[in-house]
Amino acid sequence: MREEIFDLVNERDEVVGAMPRREVHRLGLRHRAVHVLVFNARQELFLQQRSLLKDNWPGVWDSSASGHLDQGESYDACALREVREEIGLNLQAVPARLFKLEACADTGMEFCWVYRVEHEGPFVLQESEVRGGGWFTFEAVDEWIARRPLDLASGFRVIWARFRADRVG
Repeated sequence: MREEIFDLVNERDEVVGAMPRREVHRLGLRHRAVHVLVFNARQELFLQQRSLLKDNWPGVWDSSASGHLDQGESYDACALREVREEIGLNLQAVPARLFKLEACADTGMEFCWVYRVEHEGPFVLQESEVRGGGWFTFEAVDEWIARRPLDLASGFRVIWARFRADRVG
């Protein structure tokens, strides 16, 4: 299996080079990712538990689907690819964009576009990426983060704080 190559980006999210995944993470360099939040008709959020084999945040809970952009890939194309690969969801159109996060330590130095999808499941989880998953109410996620924040990936906690602030404000 060949190693993934990521675009390196500057503080304005402009491509300035490319490097293998392992080196990008080891050096803490800026790169790009997407997170897709899948909600059902009851407005519950599907969260995935990351595989124990993941190099970052193994075994913690995270967005419904997420992943890095491959070299030269667009955010929208990555969002479609990640929901198909991780949870088996074949979307016919790009999901709705919610907001973009700046690269920072809590996002793993990733600029992140966050998307929203409405879907009832069931999902086909990719075993190498996803250990399990479940549906959670907004209140349950809020309480979980308040009581046991380290159960959830830091990037997801940033996303959830922004999502909740946007919904309330």
